[in-house]
Amino acid sequence: MKFSAFWKLSAPCPFRFLKFAPVLLVVLFLFSNITGIFVGQAFAPSVKLKLVEVARLVKGPPNPITTELPTSGDKGIDELIEKAAEKYGVDPRFIHAVIWQESKYKITAHSAAGALGLMQLMPATARQYGVSDPYDPTSNIEAGIKHLKSLLQRFPKSVALALAAYNAGEGAVMRFNAIPPYAETRNYVSRILSLAGL
Repeated sequence: MKFSAFWKLSAPCPFRFLKFAPVLLVVLFLFSNITGIFVGQAFAPSVKLKLVEVARLVKGPPNPITTELPTSGDKGIDELIEKAAEKYGVDPRFIHAVIWQESKYKITAHSAAGALGLMQLMPATARQYGVSDPYDPTSNIEAGIKHLKSLLQRFPKSVALALAAYNAGEGAVMRFNAIPPYAETRNYVSRILSLAGL
């Protein structure tokens, strides 16, 4: 056998690595997406709901307004949330998660149970915080945040219990000494904790 023929049979094909190219591209893409190296993070969410423990939600200096905050799509609503969150010392990201679950930012939201507005205030809660028009975004958001803060302080070791109390009432949470066994409340708490990354 001639040397040239032997070389053709035994030498590795310079293009054999190409069969691994699709796998290599996928691995490279995932690595870049996760780390942000080489290219931007294609799958990374534009809004990161990063929440801290309950103590951080209701104590300490207010969080600065950053580009990482969620948005309602309405600059006016976002500013109301940010100002009220700063005023009452509650993380605005947490408020966004609650409002999203409660009303999807719909100012005129009205539940079958009678809850009204962005933060779905029950009539008794609206009266408790002096809200004459539950559909007024400023009054609704301020009252909702004050009420939520009071629940976070009442259940300082569990954001889940505070959320359950916001949804089902403090009495129900106290009666069961846990999240009440209502499918709606359990789904509500689970959904907000998921949105919030808790």
